[in-house]
Formats: sequence, C-alpha cells, structure tokens
Amino acid sequence: MKVHFIAIGGSAMHNLAIALKLKGCSVSGSDDEIFEPARSRLKKYSLLPEHISWHPEKLDNSIDAVILGMHAKNDNPELLRAKELGLKIYSYPEFLYRMSKDKTRIVVGGSHGKTTITAMILHAMKTLGKDTDYMVGAQLEGFEVMVRMSDEAKYMVLEGDEYLSSVLDPRPKFHLYKPNVAIINGIAWDHINVFPTFDKYVEQFKLFADKIEPNGVLLYYEGDENARRIGLNARKDIRTKGYGALPYRTENGRSIVQWKDREYVMRIFGQHNLINLNAAMLACEQTGIDNGDFLQTMTSFSGASKRLEAIKITDTQAFYSDFAHSPSKLKATCEAVKKQYPSRRLVACLELHTFSSLTKEFLVQYKNCMDSTDCAAVYYNRHAIELKRLPDLSEEAVYEAFGKKDLKVLTDIEAVKEFILTNTDKNSNVLMMSSSNFGGLDLKELAQNVM
Repeated sequence: MKVHFIAIGGSAMHNLAIALKLKGCSVSGSDDEIFEPARSRLKKYSLLPEHISWHPEKLDNSIDAVILGMHAKNDNPELLRAKELGLKIYSYPEFLYRMSKDKTRIVVGGSHGKTTITAMILHAMKTLGKDTDYMVGAQLEGFEVMVRMSDEAKYMVLEGDEYLSSVLDPRPKFHLYKPNVAIINGIAWDHINVFPTFDKYVEQFKLFADKIEPNGVLLYYEGDENARRIGLNARKDIRTKGYGALPYRTENGRSIVQWKDREYVMRIFGQHNLINLNAAMLACEQTGIDNGDFLQTMTSFSGASKRLEAIKITDTQAFYSDFAHSPSKLKATCEAVKKQYPSRRLVACLELHTFSSLTKEFLVQYKNCMDSTDCAAVYYNRHAIELKRLPDLSEEAVYEAFGKKDLKVLTDIEAVKEFILTNTDKNSNVLMMSSSNFGGLDLKELAQNVM
C-alpha cells in the first residue's frame, strides 16, 4: 500500500506513518512545521520530508490512501490536489478503523484518564504475551512507537479522543472506532470551541456508547453522574458494568491495592489512578486476562509520559510533570500528590494553553481546583492567545477565576523558574502541569536546581 500523509509532523500522525512503514507500506508525507520529537523520529525512519513545506506535486494516481491531519486547513494545496485526482482521503481515526475492522477493538473514552488506562491495558497485555495492535496518546516505556498495526494481532486498543477528526470530517474521533469494548471514565466539559455547552459535550459520549458493536461491552465510571446515566440507559444488546476505585491503602508513600486475599504494591498513586486501574482491569478481563495476573503486571507499571511522571525523587522531595490541564484533571492531580505526601509542602504550577483554558468564559470552571496546594502559580503566554485568535486575557481575570488568595499569575517563563526556585525547600514537592511545554522550559534542569 502506498500512503501519503498531509501534516505528517503531528504527534499522532508521525507515529502512524512510522507504524505503516514498519508494516511494509510505502509512506510519504509533508508539513509546514515539524517539531521535536517528531522531527528526530521521522528522520530515524527516513520519513522526514526533505523540504518543510507543502508539495502537491508529490501526489499522483499511484497513491492508495491520503491521511489528512488536523493541522491541515481546507485550502491546503496538497488536499486540493488529492481532491482533484480523486484520491481516497481518510482522517486519522477513519484509517485506524479501516485497519482494525476485523479485530476486537477496545476503545478508552472519557475526559480524563484515557492515556493512562490505555497504557495500563497495553502494559498488561505485553507483559502477559497477548498480541495486540494499538494507538495511544503518549510515549510508553517499552514501546517504540505510539501506534502499532499488524495482520496477526486479534485485538486493537485505541485511546478514544472526543475531538474532531479532520477539517473534512467534523465527527469526534472516537465515534469512528465502533468499539467491541468501550470505556467512559468520566465526563468533564472540554473543547468549548467545538462543544459550546456542557450538554452538547455530554451528547458526544452518548453517541459513542451508541456506536458499540452488538453484544459488546460498556464499562463506565459510576462515580460520574453523566457516565453512570449513559451506562444505565445503554442499548439492551450490549452488556454494561459500572466501576469505582480499587480498594487500597497508602503506606510510606506507596499505594497498596487489596484484592481478594492478596496485596499489590503499586508505583502509581492517587485515587484517580486507582479508578483508572479498575477500568483497565475490567477491559483486560474481556480478553481473558485473570484479575490477579493483571494486578501483578501493574506492580511494574510506572505510567505514561507526563502522567504524574517523576522527573526527580529524593528522600524528602519529589518533582513531577503531569499533562493535567482541564479543571477535573488539575484538581485530581493536585489532590493525589498532596494525599500521597501529606507532610510535605506542595508547590504547583499550571500552564494554560488549550483553547478552553484561555477563554475567559471557561476559566470559572477552575474555581478551587488548586486549593489542595500550599503554593500555586498559573502561567500563560500571551502569544498563544494571539495564535488562537482569542481576546486578550488579563492576569486579574485568571486570579479571580481560580479563587485562591495566594495564587501567583505569571506571563513570563523566567518568572515561572523564579517562582519554583524561591518557593521550594527541603521538605516539599513540585508539580508542573501542562498540555504544552512551558515555552520549552527544561524541567529536568529545573528539578536539578531545586533538589
């Protein structure tokens, strides 16, 4: 198969390109900007375009499939050329479904926890030798790429993003996967640029549940009112099961899961991760994996990249990086670190970067989300606001929205570094949270300077 990628530099797109090349396909692609780590990884597999620009002349009738990334706009010259030639154009999720339609598809949906649950499932299946294809939204320890496709694997595990598929396909990505096993791990409003009301956002998860194949399974977090309602009102031709956190206790900074007559010492922590753990266990159960065997594999699971990722740990301090950016994720992550180390000060910094978080009307959703911290700052870059063509956001508006009296609001990355350096002592933890990268701030270097 000969495949061309329009916007090959995307985090998901470049991984799919690598996966298809490893599968034996002929792969080409273009983009007008490619950043690390995509650039180095594409170069490693001889997929990095020679010139960073759009090249419609690359497309001809020999191409079997064009995969269109979200970065490409309606007037993209390669897209226009593909249409002119009558080539088959797929969105990223549409192509993934095409390649997995004969497999058992496990799709992990929800406003938070998707990547972690997907990573847990994959860790267990790999450890126990159960062959599976996959697509996950972060780099995982022991996995070379974030996408794998084969002819042999019986299963396909997919992280089910609710954002739109492409400029040509306004359907949420997870609507295209038609799961055999689906997970809804909680619903908290996000992506207000495409789902302007919470009801509209919730509707996408109802539609996701409706896409489950006949005789399939829906697993839902029963602690979330909207997820529970969807589960209780699901179609009669599928099975449903609600779940909560697995029973556990915290001892000497470790989470110990208690299951039947055994205990399992975990490297992950926080109640939200024990909820994620149960969702992954129930999904693996559908593939024939024993619960005890699953939990044993989880004792070596350290998490996905930027999901409470430990940058540096000493006897009295810990420095974490986390992807938390929405209100529910932010609150759960702060509380998890504070509960795990109750005697230590928690110094936390959040970067506002998404469309929703940089919109004044949405900011009120963040009220009290950082109250469990001892010292907190919120950082945002005004250039990001300009790029998203949003109205300017004042520091006063951010401060008022969070409702935390001693909150620092920062717009300069040097001020972020100064905040962390001056507020961290020998009995404190640092938590850096962002869906971006704090303007390229080197967190490893920062951790080294404060610990």
